[in-house]
Amino acid sequence: MKNLLVFALIILGFFSCKQEEKPVKSESRKNQIVIGQKDSIYSEILDESRALWIHIPESAKDSSLYKTKYPVLYLLDGPSNFKSVSGIIEHLSSNMIVPEMIIVGIANTIRSLDMTPTKVDIDVMSGDSIQYPSGGGNKFLDFIEKELIPHVEKKYPATTYKTFVGHSFGGLSVINALVNRKELFNNYVAIDPSLWWDNRAFLNVADSILSVNKFDNRALYVGIANTMESGMDIEKVQNDSVPDTYFTVHIKSVLQFVNSLDAKKDNGLLFDWKYYENDDHGSVPFIAEYDALKFLFSWYKLNEVNDFYSENSTLNHQEILNLINSHYANISNKFGYEVIPPENYINSIGNGFMYNDMPKKAYELLNLNIKNYPKSPNVYESLGDYYLFQSDTLNAIKEFKKGLEIGDNKKLQEKLDKLENGEI
Repeated sequence: MKNLLVFALIILGFFSCKQEEKPVKSESRKNQIVIGQKDSIYSEILDESRALWIHIPESAKDSSLYKTKYPVLYLLDGPSNFKSVSGIIEHLSSNMIVPEMIIVGIANTIRSLDMTPTKVDIDVMSGDSIQYPSGGGNKFLDFIEKELIPHVEKKYPATTYKTFVGHSFGGLSVINALVNRKELFNNYVAIDPSLWWDNRAFLNVADSILSVNKFDNRALYVGIANTMESGMDIEKVQNDSVPDTYFTVHIKSVLQFVNSLDAKKDNGLLFDWKYYENDDHGSVPFIAEYDALKFLFSWYKLNEVNDFYSENSTLNHQEILNLINSHYANISNKFGYEVIPPENYINSIGNGFMYNDMPKKAYELLNLNIKNYPKSPNVYESLGDYYLFQSDTLNAIKEFKKGLEIGDNKKLQEKLDKLENGEI
């Protein structure tokens, strides 16, 4: 029985995967692809230093121009999940499906201590003593709330809009944060959470709190892996006649949780879940994180863009501007602070109009960028390109010079020189 227990614990992700960084060779940084940086914070609450893995959006390099700030995703088991989550967000944000985000990957020292809400000494199924420390989950959330979040919001271009993501024990920690500190994060993602913990005692407490309290403006996504034994399916495993084993108790607990939440229609929580039949406990984080982000930010993408270029579109330039402004007003309302359309995004829409022979619409979109980003040389370069496309050389030169008045820009200067010399 003890051997089975150890195997089950490994399967369910009790033991953190520590990743050691190899020494970086002394070659030029320009030859490297860098997705993040290391940071650390000393915690008075935990009485130890914690390593952090930080991803800052590429566009942050221009933050001195725009004073751009970003929502933050706090990621448990940071070293194990940092690369995949960074890649997912980079891909989705580049397609305007989710916003660009800062990612804060949190490393553990004793994972089971950090992420379990109660101390447990005896395994209820085997009767054996549990050999790893537990029950420090609320102290760990104190660290996140009182030390980590203030550190991130002071040091990085972070807004107060926050998402919390965890897998396995990390998913248990996420549910603990939702039910006991609902104001701490806006979004919660629990991937195959270990809700069997403490003989489901915490599960029952969480269910009670979710029944009586309101969770307006909060969202939760739960991903469920296939951790069942061969021959079992999702319907069979929920049958009370199926005995609890180390392989069934996990998924039965999570299904109990999501089925109960589905029945709670008036607690204000935006909630969804999905069962991943073809993914086990180890493979499910990647696909669940992708689906969770699309669910949590389903309101972020401007879906009407492709219709703007249609020959059948009856929208004039003012109606298009109204649609864009209304969409970003809704995004601002969701975030709780003003969000303006990203410069590159509006520029791409404007160029689309230009190359589709819709000059009036292109002009209005490019001028929207000038209104929103008056200190960016790029917006004047884009309007100059528009005038060039209209064979209006004088106005093109005028806009290029406006861009160069803001700051040196080698590419823009070369374009202006060629234009003035009659080479364009």
